[in-house]
Formats: sequence, C-alpha cells, structure tokens
Amino acid sequence: AAETELISGGSDKQLILWEWNGMGTWNNQLVRSVPLEGHTEAVCAVDAVYQSDEPDSHLLVASAASDSTVRIWARRGGSEVKCIQILQFGNGFIMDVSLSFLPGSNVPILACGGDDCKINLFIQQDGQFQRTLTLPGHEDWIRSVEWAVCGEELLLVSCAQDCLIRIWKVCTKSKQFPEDENYSIRLKENVFTVKDPLKTYAVTLESVLAGHENWVYAVHWQPSFFKDGSMQQPMRILSASMDKTVILWAPEEESGVWLEQASVRVGEVGGNTLGFFDCQFSPDGSMIVAHAFHGALHLWKQAALNKKEWTPEVVISGHFSSVEDVKWDPQGEFIVSVGSDQTTRVFAPWKRKHEAEVTWHEIARPQIHGYDMRCLAMVGRFQFVSGADEKVLRVFRAPRNFVENFSNITGIPVGKLHYRQTSDLPKGAVVPALGLSNKAIFKEDIALQPAEDEETFNTISNQYPEIDFQPLILTEPPPEDHLLQNTLWPEIQKLYGHGYEVVCVACNNSNTVIASACKASKKEHAAIILWSTASWKKLQSLTFHNLTVTQLAFSPNDKLLLAVSRDRNWSLWKKQDSSESGPVFCFCASTNKNTALHSRIIWSCDWTPDSKYFITGSRDKKVIIWGQCDSPETSEGTALDAVRPRSTALDAGESVTAVSVGCVLAPGGRYIIAIGLESGMINLHTWKQSGQEPASEDWSKCVQMDNSQSHALAVKRLCWRPRKGRAGHDDHDSSKWLQLASCGADHCVKIFNVNRSA
Repeated sequence: AAETELISGGSDKQLILWEWNGMGTWNNQLVRSVPLEGHTEAVCAVDAVYQSDEPDSHLLVASAASDSTVRIWARRGGSEVKCIQILQFGNGFIMDVSLSFLPGSNVPILACGGDDCKINLFIQQDGQFQRTLTLPGHEDWIRSVEWAVCGEELLLVSCAQDCLIRIWKVCTKSKQFPEDENYSIRLKENVFTVKDPLKTYAVTLESVLAGHENWVYAVHWQPSFFKDGSMQQPMRILSASMDKTVILWAPEEESGVWLEQASVRVGEVGGNTLGFFDCQFSPDGSMIVAHAFHGALHLWKQAALNKKEWTPEVVISGHFSSVEDVKWDPQGEFIVSVGSDQTTRVFAPWKRKHEAEVTWHEIARPQIHGYDMRCLAMVGRFQFVSGADEKVLRVFRAPRNFVENFSNITGIPVGKLHYRQTSDLPKGAVVPALGLSNKAIFKEDIALQPAEDEETFNTISNQYPEIDFQPLILTEPPPEDHLLQNTLWPEIQKLYGHGYEVVCVACNNSNTVIASACKASKKEHAAIILWSTASWKKLQSLTFHNLTVTQLAFSPNDKLLLAVSRDRNWSLWKKQDSSESGPVFCFCASTNKNTALHSRIIWSCDWTPDSKYFITGSRDKKVIIWGQCDSPETSEGTALDAVRPRSTALDAGESVTAVSVGCVLAPGGRYIIAIGLESGMINLHTWKQSGQEPASEDWSKCVQMDNSQSHALAVKRLCWRPRKGRAGHDDHDSSKWLQLASCGADHCVKIFNVNRSA
C-alpha cells in the first residue's frame, strides 16, 4: 500500500497525524494535519501500525513523553484518533517505543525501553495493553528499540548507554525438547501465554553486539520490501553512537554470527565534540542518513562495485540555531552568514557540468567558535570581520584551497576571481587543540605531518593531537565532516577595544574603515569604534548614544556613517579630510527627545543606493525614511535641520526587525524597500518622494510573502545582492531580477528572486 500517513511528536507536547490526500509528491498535494493532544510534557518517541490490510480502518499509535507515560491511540474505521489507554511509569522515563504483532497472529505487542535499563513488553488483550514480560540485560538507559518480522519469528533490536546492542527473538513455543544430554545446554527462555488465540511464546536473547565505544543512541532495521508475493526482511541493522561512528551489522553467511559490516566514521572533528544521534536506511538499503548533535545531516551511498564501500554524498546543511547576520560578497557570487550555533558559513551556487540546474549549498565553514556569533561585515571579496558574544572582533581571510574549490564548484575561472595568487598564501587553517583562533597552515606544514603508520609516543602533547588539515580538491559541495575540518579560514587579526560583547559591525564600500559597537547601558560603553583595515589599528571613538547601538551603515558614497540605537535615536557622522592614519568622522546630525519619531528601540537601518536618504525600522512598528543627506549644507547646525523625515511613518503592523533598500530602482525611479518583521514575514514596498511634504501616497506595497516563503520566527537581517553581481551568472536576467538574502531566528537563510518591474 502507498504510504499516505505520517505521525510526528514534538516538544510542543502534542502528536500530529499528517494525512496526504491524492496521488503525487508531498510538495504540491494537499496535506491535512490532525493534532493529538494529551501529553503534559515533550513527546520523545512515537510509533504506529495498521491493524488491518485497509489503512483507513484501524490505526494503532503508541507515544512516549517526558511526563512518564506512554499513551495508546487508536482509530477505528473512519472515526477520529482517540487516546484509549495511558501506561504509567511512575518516576521513570521511556526513551523509545515500538509496535508490532505476535508471530502468526494479529495481537499487538508493544516494546518500551527506558531509564530502568529493562525492556518492558506489553500485549494487547481485550482492547487493553498489559505488561507481560520484562527483559533485563542492559546496564544503562535504553535509548532505542525496534521490531522486525522475519518469517515465523519476531526480532527485537535494542541499544543502550552501556555501549551494547542486543537482539531478542520472539517465536511460538514448540513442544518441549526431551531432557536429553544433547539438549542440556540451552538459551534461557522467557515464556508467556496469550489467551486469544491461545498460544505460548518464548523470548530468547539472540545476540549481543559490541563494537561501539560510547553510548549507542539509535538502532534500526533495514526496511522490509515486497518480493515474490511476500514481505522480505533483510538481516541488516544500522546503529548510531556518541563515539562518532555509524555501524552496519549483518549475520555472517556460514555461522550466522552478527558482525560489523561497514563502519562509517567521521573524523575526530574540531568544534564538534559529540557524535551521532540517529540514523536511517534508505528504503532499498543503498544509502544511509545520520544526524549529529550539532544539527548536521550526513549521507553515505553504497558503492556499486564494492558493496562494502560507502562514500559520503552531497546533503543539505545549514545553521542549527538562530542566524544573526547575512552578507553578500561584494561581487554577489556567494553569501556569508553567522549564527547562534557559533559558526560562520559560506553558501554558493553549485554549477554542475553539462547541466542547467543550479542549487545553493554550504561550501565552507570559515569559523567554528566557542561563542554565539552576532554580526559580520565583508572586507573585500575574500575577507570578513565577525563579532560574537565576546569583546573581540576577529578578521579572517580565505586560504588558497577555498578559492580553488570555490572556482571548481561555482564554475567561475580562478582568473576572474581577482584573488592575489602569491606563493606565501596559506593553504588552509586548523584550530589548535586548546585554542579558539584559526591557525594558518602553509604548504611546508602539510609536508611535515607524520605518516599514519608512524609510531607516536604517548606524551602529553599526543593526548591533544593537532587536527590534520587535508587540502582536498573539490568539484561538488563538501560533506559535513570535510566542512568541519578542512574549510576553516585563517584568522589574521584580532581587534581589541570594546568593554562588552560586540553587537554590530560594518565596513565601508572602499574597504578602508570598519565601524563596530558593543552592548552598553552607559554612554561611555555605547561608543562606536572605527578601525583601519590597512593597519588594523583603532582610528577613532565616536560617542553619542546612551544605550546599545543596534546597527551601523556606511552610505554607498562612503561620506556618511549612520548608527541606530536602543535609545530610540539615530546619529549621522560625516567623513572629514583624512589624517595620516586614516579618515576622520565628525558628528553631523541626530534625533533627540524632541525630534525622535520612534517610540521604541530602532532595530535596523539602511541607505538608498544614491546616498540621498536613509531608512529606519523600529519595534514601534514604524518605518521612516530620512533625508536629504546630499544637500549642500555641511555645517553642523544646518545639517541638523536638513536631515528630517521625508516620508510618513509606514505602519508595518508589527515590530520591524530588519530593513534593506534595493540597490536598483524600480520603474519610475522608485526605491525598493524590503521590511522584515518579528513574526518572520517579509514585505516589499516602493517609495518615491512626490512633493515637499511627506505623503502616505508616496508608499506603495508590492509584495507580501506568504507563510511558505517567509521565516517561521523573527527576521534578523535582510541584504540585497550588490549590483556588481555578474549578469548571466544565474538563470535570471540581472536587469530584470534582483536577489534578496534574508536570515531569521528559525535557523534559515533564504534567497528570493524579485522581479524588479513587477
């Protein structure tokens, strides 16, 4: 039968039964969801079986939650799913549940594994599940249990934090063996009898698999398949462990002893100290997917010729916590993002040879940090500065290996990347065992790495081995273990000066000055610090705001610096004649208690591409355009009067968390403005000043993205692709189409194609 129903459980304390209506794919067909409420804590395990050949008639569901209960749900005929029984486990927790039917009958059997180190078997009699048997053996919490029907036998596999996997067999109890010497040594049997139909069953321990060196979190059978008129169950098991391995087990043909078939091991990985959490076979058993504690998916495919060989495959990846900032590179060829998952990631389009399809993938992870990341700014093409929940800004530059692989994956020739190809460039970077800074690796360092078979003496230094950097040549996006280990960028500078955690950073368009600000509750801490990118020295400290500066933006012509703050004001700083050390900025204009139009924190700001106006978005739901910043008045007093609201306050309907102005104008000379909201919605408006006084008619709403396109949580940052992006690089004509990158608290980075003329 076609699989048309899916059951899921989550930390929202409910189960959802997803029903897929119609023939086709999951994407474009109507899907109905039925919530099942009853648990009082997070649901941690769920399983379901059909009780007849007609799926719509009888459905049986078991769910375990942190409220120390297992609930049994049933659907009879076409009625609703109802909770028919609650199994109480006192103060204990059940980690996993699995449902099946006793051999040769339609009597449901439920296996529950939990923190009491025992497997509890429940048999349904007279419509109620009754505890029938307890299987001891494991010596720590049981993390996973799963049934498999194998001919006339029922097999149960279980794994636990004692690093072991156990296989149990349930079969019909045949007539007793005669008490003969030949039968004196037998496996211990646990026997139980079922009333309807009257049958006796025996449970024996089939095998104990020891191969993992740490907690085993998940164990699964290869899915059964239909062949020659009956269901066939392959004798293969997959297990995932905290020891960073996924192991494939199968019985040996001659002896029947279960052995390790293939161990898929990810490297001892920097920035990742935990192993795998779960794993699954593909339906035909030719692929394995696993996911790790840091949110990443790993995919392996069985080699066509050598069945014992498994190779890593390209898989989707991304942040596993809130994405705080996103930026295009100045040429618009790739994007860089930072997130609360303590990583910086580079995404780029993968251009396959002889294929028109272009898909975006993560191609590097330049920074794996020990603090939550907060902000970043591109300093030229292959260099960026990032800020985290620490007082230091860190500057990174792309190594040679990244540029070569970037060229291979995107199809852009290295010669067109304008990357200075000098011999002294590092090949890559590593994080020292007890450090936070990415250390550059040069060609000579790779040559000095010891051979694998070389005997290493057990010294203190060998207990914390350096992670080997392998300069691989890639033609497709790298797999997860390669991303973690071989795509770091060397850290070339640290910038010290802030007293608290860095909140925002910006770089001017000529890549000569960086501005940054940190968390502040006093005026002296709210100062904006300017840095020179030539000497990496502090140029200036700009003091004005009383509370945290939330965003900084240089005007496209580099003449002005805009700051918005938690104190509900903005400030404008004008570039003066440069001194020997670098440019000098002086105060130009601001709002104050009397002139401020925002009544809550100003979260975001941006400039129009002609440097005439700037835009501010606030928690008070208002978006306001200010100007005119290119007016001839330059003296401080008149500039304060010259910069005033040029638009009416646009009511966005809810808190505005991000704004960005398109670098190309819409037809009619209108500015295209993207507005990100706290709910995750993104709206596109256009604006053009019509008269001397602000008018609400100047605003025009063009697009309100629907829920499927928007973020599920607050939009953190919006960023339009720069105009320098090469025409014809993607499928869209660059004169007609614009691209908008967004990031949100829902862990997502999204790229939208926006039709300029529409």
